[in-house]
Amino acid sequence: MANNNYDAIVVGSGISGGWAAKELTEKGLKTLLLERGRNIEHIKDYVNANKAPWEFEHRGERTQKMIEDYPVLKRDYPLNETNLDYWANDKDSPYIETKRFDWFRGYQVGGRSLMWGRQSYRLHDIDFEANAKEGIGIDWPIRYADLAPWYSYVEKFAGISGNRDGIEILPDGEFMPAMEMNVVEKDIAARIKAHYKGTRQMIMGRAANITVPHEGRVNCQYRNKCWLGCPFGAYFSTQSSTLPAATKTGNLTVRPWSIVTRVLYDKDTKKATGVEILDAETNKTYEYYAKIIFLNASTINTATILMRSATDIWPGGLGSSSGELGHNLMDHQLGAGASGWVEGYEDKYTYGRRANGIYIPRFRNLNGDKRDYVRGFGYQGSASRERWSRAIPELSIGGDFKDALSEPGRWTMGIGGFGEVLPYHENRVYLDKDKKDKWGLPVPVMDAEVKENELKMRIDMMNDAAEMLTAAGVKDVHPYNNEAVLGRSIHEMGTARMGKDRKTSVLNKWNQVWDAPNVFVTDGAAMTSAACQNPSLTYMAITARAADFAVSELKKSNL
Repeated sequence: MANNNYDAIVVGSGISGGWAAKELTEKGLKTLLLERGRNIEHIKDYVNANKAPWEFEHRGERTQKMIEDYPVLKRDYPLNETNLDYWANDKDSPYIETKRFDWFRGYQVGGRSLMWGRQSYRLHDIDFEANAKEGIGIDWPIRYADLAPWYSYVEKFAGISGNRDGIEILPDGEFMPAMEMNVVEKDIAARIKAHYKGTRQMIMGRAANITVPHEGRVNCQYRNKCWLGCPFGAYFSTQSSTLPAATKTGNLTVRPWSIVTRVLYDKDTKKATGVEILDAETNKTYEYYAKIIFLNASTINTATILMRSATDIWPGGLGSSSGELGHNLMDHQLGAGASGWVEGYEDKYTYGRRANGIYIPRFRNLNGDKRDYVRGFGYQGSASRERWSRAIPELSIGGDFKDALSEPGRWTMGIGGFGEVLPYHENRVYLDKDKKDKWGLPVPVMDAEVKENELKMRIDMMNDAAEMLTAAGVKDVHPYNNEAVLGRSIHEMGTARMGKDRKTSVLNKWNQVWDAPNVFVTDGAAMTSAACQNPSLTYMAITARAADFAVSELKKSNL
């Protein structure tokens, strides 16, 4: 009979789940890593990673059949032929939208660590303090000083390329050599810095793409095919980084096709005893037992697992005693910015396909700047030269025309904002008990929207972008402010927030569920506020910190 007893169970194998598995196994715990989807082996299963565009039947584009089968994924760029298998099937795993919420998921070993954008920024103390200072939501139970050594710890292992820019709002980290801006980006960055006297700065993006060999991984080859899986291991993913480390210990067992239906809870000891899973291939149910459980199934799935657990004691599920489980759902808002073209660089081109862009850190509501909204936003973007795709098919006639298309077109420059969304209690996810997914589980209901504060912020996200590009000499600048939709940033956060008081939060400062101290939540569900920086680096640091605490407490017989 298979062993069903472990020291630790980790639910979910994405960015935070991979880190939990690495840390727990390296500290000597026999650990079971559960993933609801299929297994993907590093290198061997990156079947499209070395294909040229013409080797795809539909040249990498979407088909009518794909549009029909993926009604949510079709809303944005993820729906395409090149990595369709990495995205969850909308029909097998449906959800209900009381208000529009674009939920793009990855159900396989590695989760969305295979497809993420790799932008890696630390939060600042202002991000941890804002809720308390502004009377919004609840106060974070930790500060930057609590995470700073863990940021350094995970950066050194994951491999983050970037510059030590010395910008107060964006703490420097442990960096590999940065990728280089192209000539247009360098000049625009210099003009922005001069025009705004250093109060606004454009820097090279800090990315989880290694630029020197590291931990058996080969440095970035500038192919820009990251989301197909990297055969070189050049970007951080579970497969390239944390999973090999965990496997090396001999303490890891990975079980794919394992949908966790609930956490098993003992009301006498007030602790979890393990988890129940549904085998996604056979529909058989199994139970696995452990002393420590880490929930890292991604924000919404982690919340719904808790909602399905210990319902005989708490109707709202394990962790619901505060009334906050499932609430405070956040994302980053995007779709507002500007772009234009740049003259005078026609004799310049780029080398390779850099898998990174530029970043403009937050500058609003800082250093005396006061807006009619709270918090702020940063920008991501890049400069590049137009290629043959700039052609208008209906006008594509004649040899001279086609010869011209073999030459690069104008330089263009664009920046798009990533804005903070506040933790509103009424923005939530809950379960619909009547509608079920392919496996008979109740589906989540999304009831969340951007509100007045975010809509005011978007105006600045658009106008400031246009102003900066114009000041930097960009021509024919076009600002845009598209529909504000949550989920599209793929940065879901909240639903099981950290806090100082069990009456107002789901987790304590060590990411323990107040109602079951041997259950830890360290994915995006734990976030008390969103800041405006990409959040994955913070998930890594929080996970490493919580795992260190969990093992220490276990050795003291406190768990």
